[in-house]
Amino acid sequence: MASLNLVTLLCFGIVIVVNSYPSFNRYENHWTKLILTHHWPKTVCTMEEVSCQTADKFNYWTVHGLWPDKGQNCNMSWHFDVNDIKDLLPEMEIWWPDVLHPGTNEFWKHEWEKHGTCAAVAESLNSENKYFAKALDLYKKVDLDSILKKFNIVPSSKYYSLDNISSVITSFYKVKPKIQCVSPSQGEAVQTLGQIEICFDKEYQLMDCVEYEEELPSSIDDLFVFEFAQHSEFSVCDESMPIYYPPAHEEY
Repeated sequence: MASLNLVTLLCFGIVIVVNSYPSFNRYENHWTKLILTHHWPKTVCTMEEVSCQTADKFNYWTVHGLWPDKGQNCNMSWHFDVNDIKDLLPEMEIWWPDVLHPGTNEFWKHEWEKHGTCAAVAESLNSENKYFAKALDLYKKVDLDSILKKFNIVPSSKYYSLDNISSVITSFYKVKPKIQCVSPSQGEAVQTLGQIEICFDKEYQLMDCVEYEEELPSSIDDLFVFEFAQHSEFSVCDESMPIYYPPAHEEY
């Protein structure tokens, strides 16, 4: 009887241990791509019909997130702790700000719990600090904002074609990006540039992003800041329609 009870306790203990790691049971390391997602603060504020004083401050492309191509909310028990990224906060506030709710940690919390816990199956991303540090590192290496400016793709009242923007990125990085816009309102004929994704393989080498909508869950679904008001969505830019790249400061 004593032996039977011991076996029962051991089995019970194994069940507890296994269930304490829901991410690695339900979501094995199936992801093969990381999507470094940049968004344009002015568009973020405009699409949500929110007055963003910070849009003038952040007149450059900021980080939206670093997303594995598969898996979401992989470990709901692995909660965000801002103390784990204290050393990164000065850079986070510059390059990865919450333009709609400045001064809070909710955007970072959302990105960690939804995407970071899935990325964490890779050893190089297996902590909150590693995940956010890697995203910042990739963002700085890509330096998207500088590259667009170098090739005269700048915020302006003039319009661009999708090919204008895509060809610059493709020719420089030698990979295809995913470029997303906000569709025009009824009666308008111009879409607004909002988000650009640059993709990496598991060794952090640049690779093509899939260009079409079937590739991933909708980007709008990821947007913590937009989940409360979804009157507009990012979608792959229409190649037949002009693109407006709005200046951070109003032009007069």
